Amino acid sequence: MSDEPQTPIRPRTVTAARARTGSTASEGTLAPPAAPAVVRLTPLVAVGLVLAAVNLRPAITSLGSLMEEVRVGLGMSGTVAGLLTSVPALCFAVFGLTAPRLARRFGPAAVVCAGMAAVALGLAARPFAGGTGGFLAATALALAGIALSNVLMPVIVKRYFPDRVGPMTGLYSMALSLGAAGAGAVTVPMTRALGGDWRTGLGVWAVLAALAVLPWLPLVRDRDRGATRAAGGGARAAERAAADRGPGVVRSRTAWALACYFGLQATSAYIIMGWMPQIYRDAGVPAGIAGVLGAVAMGISVPLSFVIPGLAARFRSQGPIAVALALCGLSGYVGLYAAPVAGAWLWALLLGVSNCAFPLVLTMIGMRARTGPGVVRLSAFAQSVGYLISIPGPTLVGTLYQHSGGWTVPLALMTGLMVPQMLLGILAGRDRTIEDEA
Repeated sequence: MSDEPQTPIRPRTVTAARARTGSTASEGTLAPPAAPAVVRLTPLVAVGLVLAAVNLRPAITSLGSLMEEVRVGLGMSGTVAGLLTSVPALCFAVFGLTAPRLARRFGPAAVVCAGMAAVALGLAARPFAGGTGGFLAATALALAGIALSNVLMPVIVKRYFPDRVGPMTGLYSMALSLGAAGAGAVTVPMTRALGGDWRTGLGVWAVLAALAVLPWLPLVRDRDRGATRAAGGGARAAERAAADRGPGVVRSRTAWALACYFGLQATSAYIIMGWMPQIYRDAGVPAGIAGVLGAVAMGISVPLSFVIPGLAARFRSQGPIAVALALCGLSGYVGLYAAPVAGAWLWALLLGVSNCAFPLVLTMIGMRARTGPGVVRLSAFAQSVGYLISIPGPTLVGTLYQHSGGWTVPLALMTGLMVPQMLLGILAGRDRTIEDEA
């Protein structure tokens, strides 16, 4: 090996350049020859991302709109109906852990395609389930497909749009918010227009999920084979295999910060979606207006879900954005306690803005890893651990509300959780990658 100073400098320069462009090529090798094919596929991938994102929440929000009809129709007990509200987070955590292994074996696009097919099959089957067990099984199938797609959305963006992580994350985050809010708002009137049967109102969403399968079918065989060939054989093939497994995220403090930040923002979001209308109603706001205030909190995230990822991608550190969103949440919860009626619209807007921590953390997942395999592992870890953290939150708030006889204690808990969320956002937003730490 030469002693000339240029020799050790050049590999670091190449590596740094590839880190900025999001390339997954190994150090010292040329970019994979599959890159032109990837460029040709990007318009189709963009359509697939939007359609997939739109289908990531209707399975949940449409059921919430018709929960009473479903409970009566299937003879569910109140306990089982309450369990349904915790099933999504549990499925997201459990099935999301399988995404890295499946993506390594079949390719992320193929797994997303299969995930959308599972969503369509689950949504088509559950209205015709003969009882509670069949309904839960079909719902779990749909949620499994959603869990896989949840994890792999940042991976797809990193793979096909390495120089546009922020805008593309914003695009699919906005589509996800539209799907969630739209299904919640449209399901009941659409059910009435189609004859009033809750089975029809739930089953019709399978059509939209089936449409989301179509753009992914031509992408099933795109597994970055060019990069695999470039790795060669022998020791270089072993190095490539190790890279495909990705870095050890469990040893990364940034990964843990992202996971805990994801969990706390999900806890806040589920509490706001599940309990905000009741808080307003108990304060004396009419039921109709309380429902509209809840819709405002969800709706404000639609445009902001597009703006925030693009803004976050412009900065080396996303900590200040995380602080700003947490301060909105703090102000909203304090306002709900101090003047729930007088400032009702302002508090709904502030808490809706605070909920935009979700697209922010998705953007950070794509930025905190340099390679595609790294993003797969980080996304699966952060989302699975995060959803597990979020499971007790809404139930705990309901328990505190029931036993304390009011909203003082629950609101104190929600306000207090904003502080560690803010601190974790600062840690997760630092300009570093899990590859550096592992």
